[in-house]
Amino acid sequence: MHAVAVTLLIIVSIGLVLVVLLQSGKSAGLSGAISGGAEQLFGKQKARGMDAVLQKITIVLAVLFFVLAIAVTYFEV
Repeated sequence: MHAVAVTLLIIVSIGLVLVVLLQSGKSAGLSGAISGGAEQLFGKQKARGMDAVLQKITIVLAVLFFVLAIAVTYFEV
């Protein structure tokens, strides 16, 4: 069971990295926040289209990552 949990953890980890990299940036980074892009950084903007789907997939994969990480430590004994 430990090997299955580790394998799933690796797959979820790779998927999580890929989904995060596919998301578009929300601001111009630190320089945008300092130079007046604060309303864009802290504004209430909802993700639309593909960004919304990627955001939901990121949440699911993050939860799976933590559950699998705990499962790996549990099954290690």
